[in-house]
Amino acid sequence: MILWFTLAQVAVAVLAGILCIVLGLAGRRPSDLSVGSLALVEVLLIAQIVIAIIAPLAGNPPTGSALEFWVYLVSAALLPVAAVFWALLERSRWSTVIMGLAALAIAVMVWRMQVIWTIQIG
Repeated sequence: MILWFTLAQVAVAVLAGILCIVLGLAGRRPSDLSVGSLALVEVLLIAQIVIAIIAPLAGNPPTGSALEFWVYLVSAALLPVAAVFWALLERSRWSTVIMGLAALAIAVMVWRMQVIWTIQIG
């Protein structure tokens, strides 16, 4: 995968995670800002899905396990949707914290996907 895009994804996910955790600990319920930050993470994951489909066709297949990569990618793409859905149902400050933890988990998953795609050593 493209390193700068991965770094941007990780940075956005970490910032979204910190934002949601701080808002949750401050007693805020899910707001447009916290939900929007996870929506931005989701948009970047959808862009990564498109890149991951096109890249092998352009001669850039993953160097590690493609199955592991896609499991991470699908899991990462479903996580923000599930977190936001639950947060909007729950509408508590702790659900905002959970959205933040989901964003931080996505940051780790995105970095692992980068490792699988580019620098995995068999």
